[in-house]
Amino acid sequence: MAKKAKKRTKRIKNLIVVCTLSSMVFIVATFAWFIGMRTVNVSSFDVSIATTDSLLLSLDGKKWDTTVTINSTNFNDTNVVYEGNANTWSNGGLIPVSSIGEMDTTTSRMKLYEKASLTATAGGYRLMASQVLNNQTTVENFDWQYNEAKGYVAFDLFVKNFSGTEYYKENNVANEEAIYLTTDSIVKVANDGVRDTGIENSVRVAFAQIGRVTAKTTDPSKITSITCTDNADVTGICRTAQIWEPNEAKHVQAAIDHYQESCKKRTGADVLDKTSYTTDACTAFATTDTLPTYVIAKEITATDAVDVYDGEKYNTYTENVGEGKYLHAYKTFTDHDKNLSGNQRPEFISLAPNSITKVRVYVYIEGQDIDNNDLASIGKKISVAFGFTKDRYDFAEDPDYIQEVINGDTTAPVITVAGVQDDKLTLALNADFDARAIVTANDAEEGDITPRIDIVNNTVNTAQAGTYLVSYVVSDWAGNYTQKDITVVVE
Repeated sequence: MAKKAKKRTKRIKNLIVVCTLSSMVFIVATFAWFIGMRTVNVSSFDVSIATTDSLLLSLDGKKWDTTVTINSTNFNDTNVVYEGNANTWSNGGLIPVSSIGEMDTTTSRMKLYEKASLTATAGGYRLMASQVLNNQTTVENFDWQYNEAKGYVAFDLFVKNFSGTEYYKENNVANEEAIYLTTDSIVKVANDGVRDTGIENSVRVAFAQIGRVTAKTTDPSKITSITCTDNADVTGICRTAQIWEPNEAKHVQAAIDHYQESCKKRTGADVLDKTSYTTDACTAFATTDTLPTYVIAKEITATDAVDVYDGEKYNTYTENVGEGKYLHAYKTFTDHDKNLSGNQRPEFISLAPNSITKVRVYVYIEGQDIDNNDLASIGKKISVAFGFTKDRYDFAEDPDYIQEVINGDTTAPVITVAGVQDDKLTLALNADFDARAIVTANDAEEGDITPRIDIVNNTVNTAQAGTYLVSYVVSDWAGNYTQKDITVVVE
């Protein structure tokens, strides 16, 4: 038994769940590329983030915890998020957009494209697309400096990774830690939604790393103001966003039928000329086939002659598809990638040690997805849940899985700071002060865990009278976390 317990404890040390997001999206109208500029409404979208080792989350750059929640009610509440944020919830409805995750380094926003026009052709639909106006600094009657466009969900999330002691200012993924998408991440129709419509198969979630600072940064304004631009404090990142495509190998028969009915093989350049299409049906596929999404990579005008079905896998026409062209077969991170195990499991994102990273999260409907048709919105409501882990290996199928141990230990560690009364410590001017020497931590299951304490804030300057903050954090191997903030008064 002792050997088995030791084995489980070792696995607890390795399993690090970082982030969980859950949402409910309410659909009230059709929204497909093929129907018109109709909208869907978002009823709620809750983000819950839990950490067990050396990771903390924040929505405002000053309050850090293992769990944060953001939704349609509090996404712009300055008691929850930072003032001047660019969060958007699109309570007026979602409009299908398309993106390859490319970043605009000037505005630190992800480039998105929306439908400008859609005209039926002999074998599909001629597509015209314009860039979503989230890349402007000033627009009449609207301050785009602080606001995204409507039609999708976007918000800032700050991730503090305080593993290690060294901060690498250089923007180099070789210096970063791998983060994996958990295998239980899922997008599905909610319990009170209508199943088998395919609405859940067009959802995308993008994670855009904007930039980072050292984890020792205590000024919230330096954290929230992170952009893609390097300066003395900030390492600009702004690499292409990682886009998660759930349910890539799930299609409803209605979506297939819609595609097969409207798509014909294309051979000619003039998209509105009937002779540019044959009478042959486009490539057939089954409900379990994995298909590429030929997403929009740049603005499309009428003279560009693009059909929504252009691409080798659909109407076989490839003149508009490829690097530098209008459509791009972008490689998303799929559920297949998520479910690979062991050494085959691919990294989802990476984070620098001893850093605070600003991540902009986008949730949207991909207009170019083959499942995005006029029947999908009957689903009414979907739920989204995802998580991150630092562990490349999934022990969930192990009979000795650590969950039974975690379930048995729900007691958080206790942090004790010597000389503190009511979380306040008074020091004389010019007194010696060692924040680490006065703190201990004890866990009911593991005993003394003082060596695992991290000091995430320490602003004390005993040479100057004033009030200062010191923040300690510690977690046990079962994921129970404690943070203790003390006020130090120098007088």
